[in-house]
Amino acid sequence: MKLSDKELGMDRAISRRDFLNGTATIIAAVALPGGALASGGESAQAGDAGYPPLRTGLRGSHPGSYEVAHQLARGGRQDWGPVQDVHETGSDVYDLIIVGAGISGLSAAHFYRKEHPDARILILDNHDDFGGHAKRNEFELDGRTIISYGGAQSLEDPGSYSTVTKGLLGDLGVDTRRFETAYDHEFYRRNGLTGATYFDSDTFGSDRLVEYPLVEYSFLPLAASALGVGEAVSQMPLGETARRELLQLLEARGNRLTDIPESEQAGYLRRLSYREFLERHMGVTDPEVFALYQGLPADSTASIEASSALSVMSYNGLPGLRATAIADYTDDSEPYIFHFPDGNASIARLLVRKLIPRAADGTTMDDIVLAKFDYSKLDEEDSSVRLRLNSTVVRLEHDGSLNDAEHVSATYVNEGRAYRVRGKHCVMAGYNAMIPHMCPELPAEQSEALAFAIKAPIVYTSVLLRNWRAWKKLGIGFFASPGAYYAVSMLDFPVSMSGYEFSASPDEPIVVHMERFAVGDDPNATRREQRLAGRRELFATSFETLERETRRQLAGALAGGGFDPAEDIAAITVNRWGHGYSYRYQPRWDSGYEGDEAPHVVGRRRLGRISIANSDAGASAIMGAAINQAHRAIAEIDSS
Repeated sequence: MKLSDKELGMDRAISRRDFLNGTATIIAAVALPGGALASGGESAQAGDAGYPPLRTGLRGSHPGSYEVAHQLARGGRQDWGPVQDVHETGSDVYDLIIVGAGISGLSAAHFYRKEHPDARILILDNHDDFGGHAKRNEFELDGRTIISYGGAQSLEDPGSYSTVTKGLLGDLGVDTRRFETAYDHEFYRRNGLTGATYFDSDTFGSDRLVEYPLVEYSFLPLAASALGVGEAVSQMPLGETARRELLQLLEARGNRLTDIPESEQAGYLRRLSYREFLERHMGVTDPEVFALYQGLPADSTASIEASSALSVMSYNGLPGLRATAIADYTDDSEPYIFHFPDGNASIARLLVRKLIPRAADGTTMDDIVLAKFDYSKLDEEDSSVRLRLNSTVVRLEHDGSLNDAEHVSATYVNEGRAYRVRGKHCVMAGYNAMIPHMCPELPAEQSEALAFAIKAPIVYTSVLLRNWRAWKKLGIGFFASPGAYYAVSMLDFPVSMSGYEFSASPDEPIVVHMERFAVGDDPNATRREQRLAGRRELFATSFETLERETRRQLAGALAGGGFDPAEDIAAITVNRWGHGYSYRYQPRWDSGYEGDEAPHVVGRRRLGRISIANSDAGASAIMGAAINQAHRAIAEIDSS
């Protein structure tokens, strides 16, 4: 049964406040002369004492952060009105200008300062907060601070990090052994919380929650399901053939790839799509079974027709790997416990505090969790490192020829006005796809290579609940939702550090994390085409729609536990990332992209005094890649 907007809580004050915060900028932008654009929602420009992590509503690529870039990249806009040259205290020329205040950009500043302690550095970013995808979501409820993440969530497999990345973490005082005690390993089992599958009424005709996960997210130490696989499948709203084939798939054991040597099975499965695997080796024919898994391959962010079988089985827990000779294969060598309460936002905060000590107090990895940041200190004239938010760079060019120029000019737009600054060097640490539009000096081959990396469009939604009694009553901590708007919903990672305490009782507030992977409507399109279609969808979706889908899905899944979306939801922060995960090559679809001729290698070539550092340049969405590329870019500068 569908709930009305009033029953969902769409008329509550928080909804309207969030909606206005998410759309005020669009309205303002239309009213500004010449199509100029203001900063996002509530003002968060440099000098503002506001605190962006507390902002709810539409975040991530929030209104005010992307419109100028879209005018440049989509509309080809070149005229930004009169350009004002910025004259600041000291020399008018910075030693280094960095475009992008994500992990890679902040790391580049750190590496440069280590070699040049007296250097003047300017960091420009188009968002109203630093960190890039490492986004902190913070809430206040009844005098209590609740923290979660809106993007990059984990130090994944830190034991495998490069010497460079380990060195940076050491510089920041990060000891990964701390997470062994900070992460509550027994939270889910102690509370009897298992995984489940939610079948929504729009897709399956009725709302039904089955206490059995269709995917095995091994990174969550959940309690075992009370239902056997046979009983669970019998409760699923599927046709008889689909139930039979699904049961066979979930129960499959032994080696179904007997004609392929064990040593070759991993390579074979990397080149095979998951749909092909199901058809060829698991006997799946029913469209309902394919549809169940269509929206769940988070790792590849693509349809099962365009996702590597090995990748989605080993990383996303889709079934079938136990029916091979490499049943124990996994991409994870370490437990998934290396989380700050705000994910990798704490790494960004540690970097900013080290670069601009006056911005926050504290000295340790623990005290960064609750450290208060004064955003008015990020861009002060007498600081050797300045971080300027709400500033979208629209042009980078050398002041002279590539070989002879002594400076690079960067033009950026802030609150509808264009400004120009100069630096001896520049590091581009934003999205690869934007660089060709900013840098007219790029050779065609490099521009084409930079455009190759289509980042994955994702939505990470943080929902603050007043309590989690419904989850406790139902005995679940995670559920997958085939066919629904969000693919995954889960209680946040149970991490307590430095006086910050994770929710200990079902009567206390908690954050629910929800994920959507937008891939378009054509499952047979290429991964890159699916990502482009998904991006268009996300930017065309209003916050009101996102809020409604959030409330509806939680209401439908948790109804049996007494959940009331109008009363139990205290706040919603939707982190929309149209340009999310970096593009990672997969052998089946990206063969031939190897060595120095791979697009990401060609794309990151130095251009005069401009170097490129970002996760795209490493063809990996892992934090270590962003840090490694920052180090490479700074090494290029120092070697010149």
